Amino acid sequence: MTNGRLSRPDRGLRLAVQSIHPLSIRARTHVMDDTPEVIDKPLTPEELGEMYRKMCVDPFFANVPGKLEVDTWGRVIMSPASTYHGKLQARLVQRMTPLDGQALVEVGIATASGLFVPDVAWASAEFIATHGNETPFTQAPELCIEVASPSNSRKELNEKVAAYLATGGVEAWIVFPQSRRFELYGRQGRIEQSAFVIDLTGLFD
Repeated sequence: MTNGRLSRPDRGLRLAVQSIHPLSIRARTHVMDDTPEVIDKPLTPEELGEMYRKMCVDPFFANVPGKLEVDTWGRVIMSPASTYHGKLQARLVQRMTPLDGQALVEVGIATASGLFVPDVAWASAEFIATHGNETPFTQAPELCIEVASPSNSRKELNEKVAAYLATGGVEAWIVFPQSRRFELYGRQGRIEQSAFVIDLTGLFD
């Protein structure tokens, strides 16, 4: 998976790609009307949510591969996924079938640390009844799972785990495909056993 960044597309801005690099896609913005030239303070979860909703209907992002996330300064993070990454997502969803509730793939969650999109999540019937098709979710589903990629930093993964748990998640997992292991976290920190009964045997190739 390769992470790239685009500058913020909200608040009446137009984007024009300036340069492309395997690990970075930069864009320059043309200011229109009275739009501020720079963001002078981190965006709130509400502002991130507004920005994300605009991105979801903006033709500029229609054919962008992979998921899009947004940091608190409005920078868009692109994360194209490998075939194996997608297979692991599908397998995790299949393993959640016995659970009551609903498995989710790449749903946006507005947090105080950024707009993040877990690779897989699970939500209870109560959560779905409350939040429905809210975009993005203003609360994290009970279980959020990140499938690590070589381009992910430890700091980035830790920040996402903390953000999901601080925004209402009960557990957050990190799946490491290369070493074929899992890290499970609850609100009190690292845990050895999950409260969610999911059979993870034979998950990896």
